Amino acid sequence: MQQNILVIGGSGFIGSRLVNALSLGNHFVTVPTRRRQRARHLVQLPLVDVVEADVQDDAALARLVAGRDAVVNLVGILHGKRGQPYGPDFARAHVELPRRIAAACAQHGVRRLVHMSALGADVNGPSMYLRSKGDGEAALKAQAGLDLTLFRPSVVFGPGDNFLNTFASLQRVFPVVPLAGAKTRFAPVYVGDVVTAFVSSLVGPQARDTTRQTYELCGPNAYTLAELVRLSGQWARVGGGCGRTILPLPDALGRLQALLMELAPGEPLMSRDNLDSMKVDSVCSGAAPGFVPALGVPHPESLEAIAPTYLDPKYQESEYGTMRATAGR
Repeated sequence: MQQNILVIGGSGFIGSRLVNALSLGNHFVTVPTRRRQRARHLVQLPLVDVVEADVQDDAALARLVAGRDAVVNLVGILHGKRGQPYGPDFARAHVELPRRIAAACAQHGVRRLVHMSALGADVNGPSMYLRSKGDGEAALKAQAGLDLTLFRPSVVFGPGDNFLNTFASLQRVFPVVPLAGAKTRFAPVYVGDVVTAFVSSLVGPQARDTTRQTYELCGPNAYTLAELVRLSGQWARVGGGCGRTILPLPDALGRLQALLMELAPGEPLMSRDNLDSMKVDSVCSGAAPGFVPALGVPHPESLEAIAPTYLDPKYQESEYGTMRATAGR
């Protein structure tokens, strides 16, 4: 059945692929953005309406939510001003916005809400990021009358990601990579599998089975951060395919490095709060990746099957590759 879905945060790395997948499935999708130019790549998609709106404005949010069959919230930030238990940026994006979305859904009778959280989200977590994500989940659960689904992915990879691509780019510039948090473990999950899980929870044949559930999303294998950096260099053919030398940093030097990155102009590559997040491994709690049959991903893609292609400097994404990535498989 054709649905009318609001995707908040729909112009980003995951959101763009989700919007495209829903469009291909013949669903109406509305994507709010403060600047239409940022979502220009979505404007030409059939059944997709990109509208300029500030979702932090209650009146605008109410207009966006009214009449929808479902709402998806993908908004998230990695960096923000410091504070306790978290700074104002994390509070605004991760706690206040989900609470206001939930309230708007309840006000307008929209029961279905799917929310992107994070693996390790915990109101008592070690970082502002994880604590705010935990409080955001709590705010959503506190709203009565919602058919809520929470997704908690590990780090998400795929063409155009800001994770493996960043490490590959650094190794093209520097002969040695000083690395904080080198022993932290991650279970990277393919963006296409994440999108498939979202689509299945919204419009799949078993979508009802996913309501009032929390799902951890991981790929099939776990790696230390040092292993991921090394692999990104090898797959990017840096240093003759060997990658650069990785220099694990002790905690004190790692925090100093992160502080210096915070003080540099622009978006930091690493912050002290990122290091705090890495005090806990980003891996699923069960023995197997956190996909169930209702999510439509029987076999999550491995890092080795996907990343070497798009990290290769000779990589040119084919039309098929584009469709596969954006459609969710």
